[in-house]
Amino acid sequence: MSKIEIKRIDEKEANLVVGLFNQYRIFYGKFSDLGMAKAFIDARLENNESVIFVALDGDKPVGFTQLYPKYSSARLTKNWILNDLFVDPDYRKQGIGEALIKTVIDFAKGQGSTFVQLETAVDNFTAQSLYEQIGFVKQGPDEEFLLYKIEIK
Repeated sequence: MSKIEIKRIDEKEANLVVGLFNQYRIFYGKFSDLGMAKAFIDARLENNESVIFVALDGDKPVGFTQLYPKYSSARLTKNWILNDLFVDPDYRKQGIGEALIKTVIDFAKGQGSTFVQLETAVDNFTAQSLYEQIGFVKQGPDEEFLLYKIEIK
């Protein structure tokens, strides 16, 4: 394996992550649909709605992460939600996920953000261990704000 390069992609490079994004969705129990995956990634990048970093082994994409901005009017901040993180199964346990996350943290610092947040499945113990090792702290109820959610059908 050659040295892994991590870079931010733009809309012209969306194809680098479409296959990985499709695999990520399958990992979370969704159906495979490369066309829909491509349309989704294209729209996020074309509309400047997300930031995507890809890990490359030479020319081969082997991992990616996608971030969405999170704004707070009261706090006057723009922070980031690390929404998607996926590493090709053949490349796991090689530090690629950690390198992607550290790239995200450096990016957020450079943007003047005060935090990066993420969610993961309650049974994804491998990911939870990595997040905690890097320094993410599992959150309890917020002291200032309560989170509510309604399903839209």
